[in-house]
Amino acid sequence: MSSVNPLDSRFSSVLNNARILLIKPSSLGDIVHALPVVSAIKAQWPRSHLTWIVKRQWVDLVERAEGVDRVWPVDMTVGSWIRESRALRVQRFDLAIDLQGLFRSGILAWLSGAPARIGFANGREGSPWFYTDSVPVTDPDIHAVDRYLSVVAALGGSLPDKARFGFRLREEDMATVREICQRRGLTLDKPWVAVNIGARWPTKRWPLESFAAVVDQLYEARRDPLVMIGGSEERALTKKLKALTKSPFIDLCGDIPLGCLPALLSTATAMITNDSGPMHIAAALGIPVIAMFGPTSASRTGPYGDGHQVLIGRVPCRPCFSRICRHDPELECLHLIQPTQVVDVIRPLLTAHVPCR
Repeated sequence: MSSVNPLDSRFSSVLNNARILLIKPSSLGDIVHALPVVSAIKAQWPRSHLTWIVKRQWVDLVERAEGVDRVWPVDMTVGSWIRESRALRVQRFDLAIDLQGLFRSGILAWLSGAPARIGFANGREGSPWFYTDSVPVTDPDIHAVDRYLSVVAALGGSLPDKARFGFRLREEDMATVREICQRRGLTLDKPWVAVNIGARWPTKRWPLESFAAVVDQLYEARRDPLVMIGGSEERALTKKLKALTKSPFIDLCGDIPLGCLPALLSTATAMITNDSGPMHIAAALGIPVIAMFGPTSASRTGPYGDGHQVLIGRVPCRPCFSRICRHDPELECLHLIQPTQVVDVIRPLLTAHVPCR
Protein backbone atom coordinates (compact mmCIF):
# COMPACT_ATOMS: atom_id res chain seq x y z
CA MET A 1 0.00 0.00 0.00
CA SER A 2 1.38 3.41 -0.96
CA SER A 3 0.39 6.93 -0.01
CA VAL A 4 -1.11 8.83 -2.93
CA ASN A 5 0.75 11.91 -4.10
CA PRO A 6 -1.83 14.51 -5.21
CA LEU A 7 0.48 15.40 -8.12
CA ASP A 8 0.71 11.76 -9.24
CA SER A 9 -0.71 11.36 -12.77
CA ARG A 10 -0.91 7.56 -12.72
CA PHE A 11 -4.68 7.65 -12.28
CA SER A 12 -5.68 10.83 -14.08
CA SER A 13 -4.36 9.72 -17.44
CA VAL A 14 -6.44 6.53 -17.60
CA LEU A 15 -9.68 7.36 -15.76
CA ASN A 16 -11.62 8.91 -18.63
CA ASN A 17 -12.59 5.48 -19.95
CA ALA A 18 -12.34 3.64 -16.64
CA ARG A 19 -14.91 1.52 -14.89
CA ILE A 20 -15.07 2.89 -11.36
CA LEU A 21 -16.57 1.20 -8.31
CA LEU A 22 -17.61 3.59 -5.52
CA ILE A 23 -18.18 1.89 -2.16
CA LYS A 24 -20.31 3.95 0.22
CA PRO A 25 -23.06 1.68 1.59
CA SER A 26 -24.36 3.93 4.39
CA SER A 27 -25.64 5.90 6.12
CA LEU A 28 -28.02 8.56 4.79
CA GLY A 29 -26.00 11.64 5.71
CA ASP A 30 -22.71 10.06 4.63
CA ILE A 31 -24.21 9.14 1.28
CA VAL A 32 -25.25 12.76 0.72
CA HIS A 33 -21.71 13.86 1.64
CA ALA A 34 -20.33 11.57 -1.06
CA LEU A 35 -22.45 13.00 -3.89
CA PRO A 36 -19.91 15.75 -4.79
CA VAL A 37 -17.33 13.02 -5.41
CA VAL A 38 -19.51 11.66 -8.21
CA SER A 39 -20.03 15.13 -9.67
CA ALA A 40 -16.30 15.90 -9.55
CA ILE A 41 -15.36 12.57 -11.16
CA LYS A 42 -17.84 13.03 -13.99
CA ALA A 43 -16.72 16.63 -14.56
CA GLN A 44 -13.08 15.54 -14.80
CA TRP A 45 -13.56 12.18 -16.55
CA PRO A 46 -16.95 12.36 -18.32
CA ARG A 47 -16.55 9.07 -20.18
CA SER A 48 -15.92 7.04 -17.04
CA HIS A 49 -18.56 4.54 -15.91
CA LEU A 50 -19.41 4.74 -12.21
CA THR A 51 -21.12 2.04 -10.15
CA TRP A 52 -22.17 2.86 -6.57
CA ILE A 53 -22.48 0.10 -3.97
CA VAL A 54 -25.09 1.02 -1.36
CA LYS A 55 -27.31 -0.68 1.20
CA ARG A 56 -30.74 -1.55 -0.16
CA GLN A 57 -32.54 0.89 2.11
CA TRP A 58 -30.74 3.86 0.49
CA VAL A 59 -31.00 2.76 -3.16
CA ASP A 60 -33.88 5.11 -4.00
CA LEU A 61 -31.81 8.13 -2.96
CA VAL A 62 -28.67 7.15 -4.88
CA GLU A 63 -30.79 6.54 -7.97
CA ARG A 64 -31.56 10.28 -7.86
CA ALA A 65 -27.86 11.21 -7.99
CA GLU A 66 -26.52 12.71 -11.20
CA GLY A 67 -23.52 10.89 -12.65
CA VAL A 68 -24.23 7.44 -11.20
CA ASP A 69 -24.39 4.98 -14.08
CA ARG A 70 -25.39 1.96 -12.00
CA VAL A 71 -26.63 1.46 -8.45
CA TRP A 72 -25.56 -1.85 -6.91
CA PRO A 73 -27.65 -2.80 -3.83
CA VAL A 74 -26.04 -4.92 -1.12
CA ASP A 75 -27.00 -6.46 2.20
CA MET A 76 -24.74 -5.90 5.19
CA THR A 77 -23.72 -9.50 5.80
CA VAL A 78 -20.33 -11.06 5.14
CA GLY A 79 -21.90 -13.91 3.19
CA SER A 80 -23.79 -11.49 0.98
CA TRP A 81 -20.69 -9.43 0.27
CA ILE A 82 -18.69 -12.53 -0.69
CA ARG A 83 -21.46 -13.54 -3.11
CA GLU A 84 -21.56 -10.01 -4.52
CA SER A 85 -17.81 -10.07 -5.08
CA ARG A 86 -18.18 -12.85 -7.65
CA ALA A 87 -20.61 -10.71 -9.66
CA LEU A 88 -18.45 -7.62 -9.20
CA ARG A 89 -15.39 -9.34 -10.65
CA VAL A 90 -17.28 -9.92 -13.89
CA GLN A 91 -17.61 -6.14 -14.26
CA ARG A 92 -13.81 -5.79 -14.57
CA PHE A 93 -13.52 -2.55 -12.63
CA ASP A 94 -10.36 -0.52 -13.12
CA LEU A 95 -10.60 1.38 -9.84
CA ALA A 96 -12.38 0.85 -6.52
CA ILE A 97 -12.90 3.85 -4.23
CA ASP A 98 -13.74 2.97 -0.63
CA LEU A 99 -15.30 5.96 1.15
CA GLN A 100 -16.70 3.83 3.98
CA GLY A 101 -13.33 2.88 5.46
CA LEU A 102 -14.35 -0.24 7.37
CA PHE A 103 -13.26 -3.89 7.18
CA ARG A 104 -16.22 -5.03 5.07
CA SER A 105 -15.92 -2.18 2.59
CA GLY A 106 -12.16 -2.62 2.35
CA ILE A 107 -12.37 -6.33 1.71
CA LEU A 108 -15.16 -5.77 -0.81
CA ALA A 109 -12.86 -3.41 -2.72
CA TRP A 110 -10.23 -6.14 -2.73
CA LEU A 111 -12.68 -8.89 -3.69
CA SER A 112 -13.99 -6.78 -6.58
CA GLY A 113 -10.79 -7.54 -8.47
CA ALA A 114 -10.10 -3.89 -9.25
CA PRO A 115 -6.32 -3.56 -9.78
CA ALA A 116 -6.33 -0.09 -8.18
CA ARG A 117 -8.03 0.38 -4.82
CA ILE A 118 -7.99 3.67 -2.96
CA GLY A 119 -9.25 4.76 0.46
CA PHE A 120 -8.26 6.79 3.49
CA ALA A 121 -5.06 6.07 5.39
CA ASN A 122 -6.93 6.40 8.68
CA GLY A 123 -9.66 3.93 7.71
CA ARG A 124 -10.87 1.79 10.59
CA GLU A 125 -10.89 -1.95 11.25
CA GLY A 126 -7.79 -2.54 9.12
CA SER A 127 -9.43 -1.40 5.88
CA PRO A 128 -6.24 0.30 4.53
CA TRP A 129 -4.61 -3.15 4.24
CA PHE A 130 -6.89 -3.83 1.26
CA TYR A 131 -5.94 -0.67 -0.66
CA THR A 132 -3.21 -0.25 -3.23
CA ASP A 133 -3.09 3.48 -2.49
CA SER A 134 -4.16 5.53 0.49
CA VAL A 135 -5.11 9.18 0.97
CA PRO A 136 -3.78 10.82 4.16
CA VAL A 137 -6.19 12.80 6.35
CA THR A 138 -4.08 15.56 7.88
CA ASP A 139 -6.91 17.59 9.45
CA PRO A 140 -9.15 15.61 11.83
CA ASP A 141 -11.77 18.39 11.79
CA ILE A 142 -12.12 18.60 8.02
CA HIS A 143 -15.72 18.37 6.85
CA ALA A 144 -16.73 14.97 5.47
CA VAL A 145 -17.56 16.49 2.07
CA ASP A 146 -14.08 17.97 1.73
CA ARG A 147 -12.47 14.78 3.05
CA TYR A 148 -14.25 12.71 0.42
CA LEU A 149 -13.33 15.20 -2.30
CA SER A 150 -9.66 14.84 -1.33
CA VAL A 151 -9.80 11.42 -2.99
CA VAL A 152 -10.63 13.10 -6.31
CA ALA A 153 -7.69 15.45 -5.86
CA ALA A 154 -5.44 12.50 -5.04
CA LEU A 155 -6.53 10.85 -8.29
CA GLY A 156 -5.32 13.91 -10.18
CA GLY A 157 -8.70 15.57 -10.59
CA SER A 158 -9.47 19.26 -10.27
CA LEU A 159 -11.81 20.23 -7.46
CA PRO A 160 -14.72 22.59 -8.11
CA ASP A 161 -14.92 25.99 -6.45
CA LYS A 162 -18.25 24.86 -4.99
CA ALA A 163 -19.21 21.27 -4.24
CA ARG A 164 -22.03 20.05 -6.47
CA PHE A 165 -24.43 17.53 -4.94
CA GLY A 166 -26.34 16.87 -8.14
CA PHE A 167 -29.77 15.59 -7.10
CA ARG A 168 -32.08 14.68 -9.97
CA LEU A 169 -35.41 16.27 -9.05
CA ARG A 170 -37.74 14.16 -11.18
CA GLU A 171 -41.11 15.46 -12.34
CA GLU A 172 -42.79 12.27 -11.19
CA ASP A 173 -41.29 12.69 -7.70
CA MET A 174 -42.63 16.23 -7.48
CA ALA A 175 -46.05 15.03 -8.65
CA THR A 176 -46.07 12.37 -5.92
CA VAL A 177 -45.05 14.93 -3.30
CA ARG A 178 -47.70 17.43 -4.38
CA GLU A 179 -50.42 14.78 -4.27
CA ILE A 180 -49.47 13.69 -0.75
CA CYS A 181 -49.15 17.27 0.50
CA GLN A 182 -52.45 18.30 -1.05
CA ARG A 183 -54.20 15.54 0.89
CA ARG A 184 -52.57 16.87 4.08
CA GLY A 185 -53.46 20.50 3.39
CA LEU A 186 -49.94 21.73 2.56
CA THR A 187 -49.43 24.15 -0.34
CA LEU A 188 -45.83 23.89 -1.51
CA ASP A 189 -45.89 27.20 -3.40
CA LYS A 190 -46.15 29.19 -0.17
CA PRO A 191 -43.62 29.46 2.71
CA TRP A 192 -43.43 26.42 4.95
CA VAL A 193 -40.92 25.07 7.45
CA ALA A 194 -39.64 21.50 7.54
CA VAL A 195 -39.04 20.18 11.04
CA ASN A 196 -37.11 17.00 11.82
CA ILE A 197 -37.42 15.93 15.46
CA GLY A 198 -35.77 12.53 15.01
CA ALA A 199 -32.19 11.30 14.84
CA ARG A 200 -30.60 7.87 14.76
CA TRP A 201 -28.73 8.46 18.02
CA PRO A 202 -30.88 9.37 21.05
CA THR A 203 -28.05 11.68 22.14
CA LYS A 204 -28.58 13.79 19.00
CA ARG A 205 -32.21 14.58 19.78
CA TRP A 206 -33.11 18.04 21.05
CA PRO A 207 -35.84 17.73 23.73
CA LEU A 208 -39.38 17.42 22.40
CA GLU A 209 -40.46 20.09 24.88
CA SER A 210 -38.10 22.51 23.13
CA PHE A 211 -39.45 21.62 19.70
CA ALA A 212 -42.98 22.13 21.05
CA ALA A 213 -42.08 25.60 22.28
CA VAL A 214 -40.71 26.50 18.83
CA VAL A 215 -43.87 25.23 17.14
CA ASP A 216 -46.08 27.31 19.42
CA GLN A 217 -43.97 30.47 19.15
CA LEU A 218 -43.65 30.34 15.37
CA TYR A 219 -47.31 29.52 14.81
CA GLU A 220 -48.39 32.38 17.04
CA ALA A 221 -46.07 34.80 15.25
CA ARG A 222 -46.58 33.85 11.58
CA ARG A 223 -48.95 30.92 10.98
CA ASP A 224 -46.63 29.45 8.32
CA PRO A 225 -47.15 25.67 8.11
CA LEU A 226 -44.76 23.64 10.25
CA VAL A 227 -44.27 20.21 8.71
CA MET A 228 -42.77 17.20 10.48
CA ILE A 229 -40.68 15.07 8.14
CA GLY A 230 -38.99 11.74 8.72
CA GLY A 231 -39.58 8.03 8.52
CA SER A 232 -42.36 5.97 10.04
CA GLU A 233 -40.15 5.46 13.11
CA GLU A 234 -40.66 9.16 13.92
CA ARG A 235 -44.44 8.80 14.24
CA ALA A 236 -44.18 7.92 17.92
CA LEU A 237 -42.22 11.13 18.47
CA THR A 238 -44.73 13.30 16.60
CA LYS A 239 -47.53 11.76 18.66
CA LYS A 240 -45.74 12.86 21.82
CA LEU A 241 -45.05 16.27 20.30
CA LYS A 242 -48.73 16.77 19.55
CA ALA A 243 -49.51 16.29 23.24
CA LEU A 244 -46.98 18.99 24.14
CA THR A 245 -48.07 21.69 21.69
CA LYS A 246 -51.00 24.08 21.66
CA SER A 247 -50.61 24.77 17.96
CA PRO A 248 -51.34 22.63 14.89
CA PHE A 249 -48.66 21.14 12.65
CA ILE A 250 -48.65 18.83 9.63
CA ASP A 251 -47.18 15.36 10.15
CA LEU A 252 -45.68 13.80 7.01
CA CYS A 253 -43.51 11.27 8.87
CA GLY A 254 -43.63 7.97 7.02
CA ASP A 255 -45.68 9.44 4.15
CA ILE A 256 -42.92 10.63 1.81
CA PRO A 257 -40.86 7.90 0.07
CA LEU A 258 -37.12 8.37 0.55
CA GLY A 259 -36.56 8.94 -3.16
CA CYS A 260 -39.10 11.79 -3.10
CA LEU A 261 -37.62 13.51 -0.04
CA PRO A 262 -35.27 15.75 -2.09
CA ALA A 263 -38.24 16.90 -4.18
CA LEU A 264 -40.20 17.77 -1.03
CA LEU A 265 -37.35 19.55 0.77
CA SER A 266 -36.44 21.55 -2.35
CA THR A 267 -39.68 23.51 -1.84
CA ALA A 268 -39.15 24.29 1.87
CA THR A 269 -38.41 27.80 3.08
CA ALA A 270 -36.16 26.53 5.86
CA MET A 271 -35.54 23.51 8.03
CA ILE A 272 -35.31 23.12 11.81
CA THR A 273 -33.58 19.87 12.66
CA ASN A 274 -31.41 17.65 14.75
CA ASP A 275 -28.14 16.34 13.32
CA SER A 276 -29.64 13.85 10.86
CA GLY A 277 -29.75 12.54 7.31
CA PRO A 278 -32.64 14.78 6.18
CA MET A 279 -30.64 17.77 7.44
CA HIS A 280 -27.89 16.95 4.94
CA ILE A 281 -30.38 16.56 2.08
CA ALA A 282 -31.85 20.00 2.82
CA ALA A 283 -28.40 21.60 3.05
CA ALA A 284 -27.33 19.93 -0.22
CA LEU A 285 -30.38 21.46 -1.90
CA GLY A 286 -29.47 24.93 -0.62
CA ILE A 287 -32.34 25.15 1.86
CA PRO A 288 -31.40 27.21 4.96
CA VAL A 289 -30.92 24.87 7.91
CA ILE A 290 -31.12 25.62 11.62
CA ALA A 291 -29.54 22.62 13.33
CA MET A 292 -29.14 21.72 16.99
CA PHE A 293 -25.88 19.86 17.62
CA GLY A 294 -25.04 17.95 20.78
CA PRO A 295 -22.38 15.21 20.84
CA THR A 296 -21.25 15.62 17.23
CA SER A 297 -19.03 18.16 15.50
CA ALA A 298 -20.51 20.68 13.08
CA SER A 299 -17.08 21.26 11.56
CA ARG A 300 -16.97 17.58 10.53
CA THR A 301 -20.58 16.77 9.73
CA GLY A 302 -22.60 19.96 10.00
CA PRO A 303 -24.87 21.30 7.23
CA TYR A 304 -22.50 21.95 4.33
CA GLY A 305 -22.36 25.30 2.58
CA ASP A 306 -23.35 28.85 3.39
CA GLY A 307 -26.57 30.20 4.87
CA HIS A 308 -26.98 27.65 7.67
CA GLN A 309 -26.96 28.10 11.43
CA VAL A 310 -25.74 25.51 13.95
CA LEU A 311 -26.76 25.98 17.59
CA ILE A 312 -24.80 24.29 20.36
CA GLY A 313 -24.75 24.25 24.14
CA ARG A 314 -21.24 25.01 25.29
CA VAL A 315 -20.13 22.36 27.74
CA PRO A 316 -16.54 21.14 28.13
CA CYS A 317 -17.28 17.52 27.19
CA ARG A 318 -18.62 18.20 23.69
CA PRO A 319 -18.15 16.98 21.08
CA CYS A 320 -17.92 13.50 22.62
CA PHE A 321 -19.23 11.55 19.58
CA SER A 322 -21.02 9.18 21.95
CA ARG A 323 -24.39 7.48 21.66
CA ILE A 324 -24.58 7.38 25.47
CA CYS A 325 -24.37 10.54 27.57
CA ARG A 326 -22.29 10.18 30.72
CA HIS A 327 -22.46 13.84 31.62
CA ASP A 328 -24.33 15.17 34.65
CA PRO A 329 -26.78 16.73 33.96
CA GLU A 330 -27.56 14.43 31.04
CA LEU A 331 -27.47 15.94 27.53
CA GLU A 332 -26.74 19.39 28.88
CA CYS A 333 -25.18 20.28 25.51
CA LEU A 334 -28.65 20.07 23.93
CA HIS A 335 -30.73 21.30 26.87
CA LEU A 336 -28.77 24.55 26.93
CA ILE A 337 -30.08 25.44 23.46
CA GLN A 338 -33.15 27.61 24.01
CA PRO A 339 -36.26 27.62 21.75
CA THR A 340 -36.01 31.42 21.50
CA GLN A 341 -32.62 31.01 19.80
CA VAL A 342 -34.21 28.93 17.05
CA VAL A 343 -37.11 31.34 16.63
CA ASP A 344 -34.81 34.35 16.45
CA VAL A 345 -32.75 32.70 13.69
CA ILE A 346 -35.62 31.51 11.54
CA ARG A 347 -37.87 34.58 11.64
CA PRO A 348 -35.72 36.62 9.21
CA LEU A 349 -35.58 33.64 6.83
CA LEU A 350 -39.36 33.38 6.75
CA THR A 351 -39.70 37.12 6.21
CA ALA A 352 -37.18 37.18 3.36
CA HIS A 353 -38.02 33.72 1.97
CA VAL A 354 -34.76 33.64 0.00
CA PRO A 355 -33.10 30.19 -0.32
CA CYS A 356 -29.32 30.00 0.14
CA ARG A 357 -28.82 28.20 -3.20
